[in-house]
Amino acid sequence: MKLGMVGLGRMGGNMTKRLERDGHEVATYARSGGTAASLEELVGQLEPRRAVWLMIPAGDPTEQAVKTLTGLLEPGDVIVDGGNSNFRDSQRRAALAREHGIGYVDAGVSGGIWGLENGYCLMVGGERNDIEHLEPAFRTLAPADGYAHVGPSGAGHFVKMVHNGIEYGLMQAYAEGFEILRASEFELDLHEIAGIWRYGSVVRSWLLELLYNAFEQEGNELEGIAGYVEDSGEGRWTIFEAINESVPAPVIASSLFARFASRQDESFGAKINAALRKQFGGHAVKTE
Repeated sequence: MKLGMVGLGRMGGNMTKRLERDGHEVATYARSGGTAASLEELVGQLEPRRAVWLMIPAGDPTEQAVKTLTGLLEPGDVIVDGGNSNFRDSQRRAALAREHGIGYVDAGVSGGIWGLENGYCLMVGGERNDIEHLEPAFRTLAPADGYAHVGPSGAGHFVKMVHNGIEYGLMQAYAEGFEILRASEFELDLHEIAGIWRYGSVVRSWLLELLYNAFEQEGNELEGIAGYVEDSGEGRWTIFEAINESVPAPVIASSLFARFASRQDESFGAKINAALRKQFGGHAVKTE
């Protein structure tokens, strides 16, 4: 099929290559270049029934692109948001697109920089008619059994949000476990341990394989990597929804707070704890 791709970064660029490699024709637009110099020109390079796939940052960039496209596309055309948008924004944007007779599909995309060769897991939400129109592209992008229409508008990004919340918890468990190994009385080879855990262990996973690669590239002490961990929003949103639904999610919540802690040169809260221990128990404190 022919479609337009907006955004040619680490994800959009490789997705375009994977699509083209399988015979799809892709018109592209990005600030860094592409076959089109604007969204207007991109739409002009497509034929009805048009499909425009957004792989740009969530928030205002996506909001502005959707508003522009709803004024350019025709009834029956489809917009796909493949970024990490909040699912409630996707529900609202889908309703806006429907007012113009335009389809809207929210596609949760997982696979990172490895997706070009391994494929992308796709969790898509929207109307069945729009999904069926886009299915040739979904089948190309996803590995076997790695794509599903998970529900109506918003469902794709909701599932991806929870997926990323789970990812936070898994990563934090590995982080804590390997820190315990590093701090032990034994002189353990963390690279070797990560390596053997990839085979037969109940904790084996792709994340563990990536950790093994990191130790191989950076050494057991991970020299050159600062312990500063960002979050892109999905963990926070997952916790908000857990609160809204009265679902306990202590692991995901703790993993998010651990990321916050990683950004502090020194925790003021830790100073409070130390000061209180000195006050009530006369415990020694370290000075700056």
